[in-house]
Amino acid sequence: MVAGPDRGHDRPAAFATAGTPLMRPSRQTLIWIIRIAVSAVVLAVIFHIVPFAQVMDAIQRLPLWVWGAGFALFLIGHALTAAKWWMLIGADMPFGRAFRAHLAGLGANLALPGVAGGDVVRAALVLPVTKDKGRLAMGSLADRLIDTVSLALVALVGAWFAFATALESALEIMAVLIGISIAAIVAVRFLGPPLGAWALKRAGEGKVGKLLARVGELLVDFARRPGLLLACLVLSIAVQCLFVGINIAFASALGMTLSDAAWFYAWAAAKIIAILPISLGGLGVREASMAALLQPFGADYGAVIAVGLIWQTVLYASGLLGILIQSGLSVLPGRAKPSANDTPSQTRQI
Repeated sequence: MVAGPDRGHDRPAAFATAGTPLMRPSRQTLIWIIRIAVSAVVLAVIFHIVPFAQVMDAIQRLPLWVWGAGFALFLIGHALTAAKWWMLIGADMPFGRAFRAHLAGLGANLALPGVAGGDVVRAALVLPVTKDKGRLAMGSLADRLIDTVSLALVALVGAWFAFATALESALEIMAVLIGISIAAIVAVRFLGPPLGAWALKRAGEGKVGKLLARVGELLVDFARRPGLLLACLVLSIAVQCLFVGINIAFASALGMTLSDAAWFYAWAAAKIIAILPISLGGLGVREASMAALLQPFGADYGAVIAVGLIWQTVLYASGLLGILIQSGLSVLPGRAKPSANDTPSQTRQI
């Protein structure tokens, strides 16, 4: 689960107090129309370059068991992601509750704009049972920032291996990423307090000022707990590497032979591009970006598009699973119901 820095925590309250009741639906409808149009246009261009039948033929060559294994590993990856978020928000609730909320966030990403929509949903679902609502907000912001940093690191290190070195294996890339993570934690340990104090002094009013203040508080907090930051950053990088590995497995099953480094670079960079709120969950944009980024390595355009669309089916399947679980079709442990004191107004303040 990768992301933009704006978590949208104040968005519901802002809409509740601004404008007429009809402004939000009409604006949201326009946003959805634009995003659907962008995805449709990009897909149309893709299938103009590569015939739809050719892409479907490649997709149908993927053994079902490979897709199933990829889906299972994807869920394991998100269990680790949920554990990271759970630790950052204080771990003051059963992990099962946090994991279900995280899966519901994946489902919300199918219907709400951008990654922030899923973040708001998962935070709202654990709000009634958390003991420290401030910690929930700060931990959720830290989770998003850590995921963004880890994704950028994967893309940059992958690019360095792919273009500037003779090394290209996944294990070598992961070793470098872990080394960079340790160096970053050491830097935060010693530079976090002065940088945090600097950010807090210069934080003003408005969204930018509030974000700067929160980042300053996070730097000071993480400087006090470098072990937690290291664990969360390593977890985030490991999950991103796992997701790249799933895509490599899909590509190998379709007969593609590219270096691991090329995939680390192109997949992570394409995911960053897909975060931009211009399309329907990155549909079309992610596939086109990844195909373009892999062209210098001799990748077959149609096969890359097929791998990207197969990955999209994994995303949609996990989102639907999250919706089903949140609808009560699961017997996972840790289910907790909101208490009578948890009013809707509390949830809207996230």
